[in-house]
Amino acid sequence: MSLPRNEAWFPAKSYGWGWGLPQRRQGWLVLLALLAGLVAVAPLARTHLPYFIACAAAMLGALIVICLWKGEAPRWRWGEDDPPPGSKDGSAEPTQPGPDS
Repeated sequence: MSLPRNEAWFPAKSYGWGWGLPQRRQGWLVLLALLAGLVAVAPLARTHLPYFIACAAAMLGALIVICLWKGEAPRWRWGEDDPPPGSKDGSAEPTQPGPDS
């Protein structure tokens, strides 16, 4: 479930696909918890690399789930108000010249 921009913890990026930096306190706490978790399991990287990779992947997976739940809906964006190139109405379909052109 995605939230409107004014309620989202993680706003969508202006260009490209995905989320930007958090805009609310809860988002920053989630991001700090992720960083603290990565620092906590970092010693595993020297001795048990597969465990470190598994832990890091699990934490990043949890971050993506939280972003999907508490962030704006992800979609490809061409800027704040810019429609995609070749589009007159902002739809993702590029305009093609017809046979009458």
